[in-house]
Amino acid sequence: MSGAPGFDQHPSETLRAGKGFSLADVDPDSTPGFKGTKEDGQALLAELDDGLAELQEKLFAESRFGGRKRILLILQAMDTAGKGGIVNHVMAAMDPQGVQFKAFKAPTDEEKSYDFLWRIEKEVPAAGMVGVFDRSHYEDVLIHRVHRWASPEEIKRRYVAINEFEARLSGSGTTVVKVMLHISGDEQKERLLARLDNPAKHWKYSRGDLDERAFWEDYMSAYQAAIDETNTANAPWHVVPANKKWFARIAVQQLLLGALNGMDLQWPRAEFDVALERELVVRS
Repeated sequence: MSGAPGFDQHPSETLRAGKGFSLADVDPDSTPGFKGTKEDGQALLAELDDGLAELQEKLFAESRFGGRKRILLILQAMDTAGKGGIVNHVMAAMDPQGVQFKAFKAPTDEEKSYDFLWRIEKEVPAAGMVGVFDRSHYEDVLIHRVHRWASPEEIKRRYVAINEFEARLSGSGTTVVKVMLHISGDEQKERLLARLDNPAKHWKYSRGDLDERAFWEDYMSAYQAAIDETNTANAPWHVVPANKKWFARIAVQQLLLGALNGMDLQWPRAEFDVALERELVVRS
């Protein structure tokens, strides 16, 4: 794939977890492939919003005439990594009627009574939609591995089930974009302190976030294992350094643009005589 504006190579290449990928080798403070400043990145983010909106409208329009294509953006990250900012800044360019958003919280008692994918499958995007998962089925192989809420054998079964599930999505016309927003432990500490220093952000703070910091290295190992086991051709992982929020936002925007451009979207052809209808409108 050719390069994207402002990038040496397209982020779908530079950020993709390839063979032998090591999360430990990714610098959360880096901006792979992007040589510009924060101001350059913010300008580019705004500049490309119209193109993202047009592609989304094409996707939605195709579905009104039988198109089956759709896209699913999966955002996974440690707390404070910026998932909400990605949704607010990148997805704001899109028409809300074409976006299907779901933030997955701790499962309810009803959801726990089914297999872990039950609640996920109910939320997959419909044809023509851009689906966004804030957390996802990957919680069931991350936190469950870290806290040993599931056996190693069950975790391995879930990796297989996830691969089969995402293969089914791909086979039904869904382009899956999986993103891990990768921040450092030091950056998370600074963001937690910033929340405590700002009364307007107190509602975002949870002691649970602090408790999970004690398991940081375990989470990094769980992410590495999840990427190793579920990084497939149909649904590859992209790891986005996220210490710099502006870079994370533009990187995800570029991944979405690349995925949408790869769908070969077309405006539906009019099923009526355009000249005749125009003449009728003029006469009306």
